Amino acid sequence: MPGVGILIFFALAGAVICAKARVPGGAVAFALIGLVLFVGTPAGAGLPGMVSDFLTVIGSASDPLTGESGAEG
Repeated sequence: MPGVGILIFFALAGAVICAKARVPGGAVAFALIGLVLFVGTPAGAGLPGMVSDFLTVIGSASDPLTGESGAEG
């Protein structure tokens, strides 16, 4: 699909125009359309996996430490 770059550009331009016009619903809709189009390209195909890995690391870092920490009250 050679024209997907142009579609992504127009979706991002629409999001910026809507944000400047203070229309949050339109800006969110255009941004989501751009994101979906980007994930559909080969360059963006790894994005869902990267986000999943990032959230897994953040989730494991926020787990309370257990074991022999010696921090008893």
